[in-house]
Amino acid sequence: MNTLKIIRNGVAESEPFVNRWPGYTGYVLLGILLLLWPLVRQLLMHSDPTAGYIDQSIWLLVLFSMICFMLVTGLCWWLLQRFWLSLGLPALGDMVEQFNSLVLWQKLVFYWASFGLLLLAAVGALAAIL
Repeated sequence: MNTLKIIRNGVAESEPFVNRWPGYTGYVLLGILLLLWPLVRQLLMHSDPTAGYIDQSIWLLVLFSMICFMLVTGLCWWLLQRFWLSLGLPALGDMVEQFNSLVLWQKLVFYWASFGLLLLAAVGALAAIL
């Protein structure tokens, strides 16, 4: 819960790091993970010199998977924004307001339709793999 504190120059949030970098949090985390990549290998080699390369590589694979996940998520978000603007769709906030104005049964139908489409996409992906 964000609380506001009145100060001399205006209003400030009580937690100093809440909105320090409003749109750059993901980029900062990705940068930290990319900087950790070369350091973790050296740290693992110096911590246990008897460990084999496979034991050390497991932690690097976990770090690599987090980096790849963040890159793919960022790329998908960027592509969604580009396609959203090119199609001329309404703003996301407007769509959320329209969804909140629906009746309960309409929301439920929308949830079930979304679940069905997600399930169909998952089955299609599995069929394409197999």
